[in-house]
Amino acid sequence: MVQEYLIALGSNLGSDQGDRTQTLAQALAAFVDRGIQLRRVSRFYSTPCFPAGAGPDYVNAAAALAFDGSAAELLEHLHHVEHLFGRERKQRWGSRSLDLDLIAAGDAVLPDASLHARWRALPPDAQLTETPGQLILPHPRVQERAFVLVPLNDVAAGWMHPILRQNVAQMLATLPAHLREEPVPLLGNDL
Repeated sequence: MVQEYLIALGSNLGSDQGDRTQTLAQALAAFVDRGIQLRRVSRFYSTPCFPAGAGPDYVNAAAALAFDGSAAELLEHLHHVEHLFGRERKQRWGSRSLDLDLIAAGDAVLPDASLHARWRALPPDAQLTETPGQLILPHPRVQERAFVLVPLNDVAAGWMHPILRQNVAQMLATLPAHLREEPVPLLGNDL
């Protein structure tokens, strides 16, 4: 059954496909080649590197995709596309040619609410070193990250977080103003 998925895209190194912006545009084209339909794509945004000082600034975006398969199958496609663009998973939150994060699969909570709560409550120092052994949806940090929420607001402002019971616009409004202002739209990137 075809379902809508929300993803976040980012690049702070670019790839052999071009600079950061070209890399994101080419990655979106690669989805179509894999049978994944682009429903909506956000503007591209310049955002400070996260965590601060870890590398060059990012270009970030978000997209709503239609895919006839499970979240785990889509994640495999996302990892394959990252690999095509030279992504190497060496360091958590390190610089990268392409980062594709599966943010949400409708109102699904994976694998279950209690494990989701554990990862959502993980202390910041543990976030640097621990990685889940399975797919956690919605992404446990979505509500904290302006570089995800600002572009996501372009394509899915009304998507309701199934646990927090807030939509994207509401989660974005709860962030401090200085964080909401960090993502700056790039000109001339309408896709």
